[in-house]
Amino acid sequence: MFGLFARKGPFTAKLSPCGKSIQVKAGDNLLKAALEAGLPWPHNCRVGSCGQCRSRLLSGKIKPLNDFSYVLDDKEMDAGMILTCQTCLRSDVEIEIEMDQPGVALSAACSVSGRIASTRQLTHDIQEVRIHLDESLPPYLAGQYAELAVPGVIDKPRSYSFASAPENEDGRHVSFHIRHVPNGQMTGWLHAANREGEKVTVTGPYGSFWLRNSSAPMLCIAGGSGMAPIKALLEQVSSQGFQRKVTYVFGARTREDLYCLEEMQQIKAKGNGHFNFLPVLSREPDDSGWEGLRGHCTEILSLERFADIPDSHAYLCGPPAMIDSAVKCLTGAGLCEKNIFFDKFLDASHLPGGRA
Repeated sequence: MFGLFARKGPFTAKLSPCGKSIQVKAGDNLLKAALEAGLPWPHNCRVGSCGQCRSRLLSGKIKPLNDFSYVLDDKEMDAGMILTCQTCLRSDVEIEIEMDQPGVALSAACSVSGRIASTRQLTHDIQEVRIHLDESLPPYLAGQYAELAVPGVIDKPRSYSFASAPENEDGRHVSFHIRHVPNGQMTGWLHAANREGEKVTVTGPYGSFWLRNSSAPMLCIAGGSGMAPIKALLEQVSSQGFQRKVTYVFGARTREDLYCLEEMQQIKAKGNGHFNFLPVLSREPDDSGWEGLRGHCTEILSLERFADIPDSHAYLCGPPAMIDSAVKCLTGAGLCEKNIFFDKFLDASHLPGGRA
């Protein structure tokens, strides 16, 4: 019966080593509270799959929303690591978390209604979707993402990266690149017909994938619709005047899967020789006349081709297998893992019990 008098929140989470404290409302997870407080807390998926929001519980009691062992190994669990997106509090706690550039102010996410203003087929399975918002979203950073919900069509919102830097949008429009996932609920609906004028809800911004303040050479690697956040980052670098060397390796299957080539040429024209775009094709027919690089994009990552890998910052976007392979190649070539930033494109089929 003593449980009837148990405190139900809000609770305080004291964060070290930054020394900040946040209030966590009853029923909210720790990551949600941190993002609402505008903290640059590392995260990607917010549903317990990417593992980027992990932190160490130093003291206090928590309530796991899902089994952490789905993502964390035994060594991490024994060390007190938790997934903050899957953690509610049962008491005041102290958390150890390495904040991602603490001086960066992130906007708290909110939901805004709107309509699909236009769509454009970029490849046979990737569509650009431009949405007109009823009011502006909070300011986002190039590389971040939002959730799209279509009432009456999909059971849960789906996450997509902003495809343009915020300075290239007018504040009432946002754009996304959406790939058709086989048997996908959201993408199947979107690609089945002209959806211009359909109502949607956009919630964001989210994510810790954004441009770090550095003059280090920048190596970008993406595949498929991973083009979207990288394109946004490159637009930001371009608007800042290319103060660093930038190389972009883009993996596709065939020439028909290449897109945004005109946009890459425009960025290159502003790059003053500092920007190099390298498309790599994995399934292009041998007799097609293609004279560019072949293979998977991670197969060309070597010190022989990129001598400055150890001194670079790497930005990776694409499916989990591509990201994992790229991280292995880059760290093997001498790049410190803390200078590798990635956005794993996890469709709903990658999540526990999920659908695309």
